[in-house]
Amino acid sequence: MAVVLAVTALLVIPKWKAAINNGGQMPREPFRIAGNLYYVGTRDVTSFLLTGPAGHVLIDGGYPGTAPMILQNIATLGFHITDVKILLNSHGHFDHAGGLAALQQASGAQLWVSTGDADMVSSGGASPRNVAPLNWLVYIGLMKYPVPRVNHQFRDGAQISLGPIHLTAHVTAGHTPGCTTWAFPVQDGNRELLAVIVGSLSLPMPACLFDWKYDAALRHELERSFVMLRSLPADIYLSSHARPFSLKRKFEERTTANDPVASFIDRTGYLEDITKAEAAFRKALKEQQQ
Repeated sequence: MAVVLAVTALLVIPKWKAAINNGGQMPREPFRIAGNLYYVGTRDVTSFLLTGPAGHVLIDGGYPGTAPMILQNIATLGFHITDVKILLNSHGHFDHAGGLAALQQASGAQLWVSTGDADMVSSGGASPRNVAPLNWLVYIGLMKYPVPRVNHQFRDGAQISLGPIHLTAHVTAGHTPGCTTWAFPVQDGNRELLAVIVGSLSLPMPACLFDWKYDAALRHELERSFVMLRSLPADIYLSSHARPFSLKRKFEERTTANDPVASFIDRTGYLEDITKAEAAFRKALKEQQQ
C-alpha cells in the first residue's frame, strides 16, 4: 500500500503543480481605470500599473504562471517593463507573489514587502505565522513559488514614492501577517480621487478545517483591519481579486458610459464588502466558540 501511495504521489503531484501554476487564470484585456492607473492583471487575480515620468509602479505579481500575461498586458498598453522601478505586493500567498521573481527579473525593479510578509515572500511562500495547511503544501512543493529578492521592508503607514507617485501602505493583517492595502491619489482630469486596493478580507482558513482556531492575536489583527479600512475615504475601490469589486461588470459599464471612470468610483460597494467580510469573521468566530 505504501508503495502504491508513493507511486501515485509521484504521478499526481507534478500534474497538480502544473495545473495550479497559473490557477486556471485567463488573460484579460488591459485598460486604463483612471488617470495614470491601469489594470494589467488576469480575469480574477489583479495587478495594477501606476505610470509616471520617473518610472512606473507595479502592484502584485499574480501566479508564477501568469507573469507572462502581466508582461504582455503592460506591452499592449504601450509601456515598457524596464520602466517599472518599484514592485509592490498585497500579500505573500502563491497567487499574488508567485510571479514577482519573473517580473523583477524582467524589470530590474526594487521589491518592497511588508515586514509581516517578508519572510513568506523571501522563502517562496512559507512562514512560521502562515496557516499550517498552507505551509505543508509549500513544503512538499505544490504551492512554493520562485523566490524574488526583497529589497526593502516597510511597516504600517509607510509612504513609498516615485516622482509624483505617492502610495501609503496600510497593513491590514489577518489574511496574512503582513497583508497590505495600498492607498494613493489618482489625478483624473480636474479631479483627484483616492484609489484603495484592498489586500484581502477573506479569512486565512475556514475554522472547520484541520480544527484550526482564531487566536487572540489574529482576532485583534482582523478587528483592527476592519476599523482602519472604514476610516479610508476611498473613491476608487479595487482589490487583490476581481470579484469583490465587480471588475467584469464595471469594465463592461465603462465601455458605454459617458464617464468611463464613474463605474469604478464605488465607496458604497467598498463599505458593503468590509461589512460582509466582518460578518463572515464574526460568524466563524461564534461557531468556533460554540
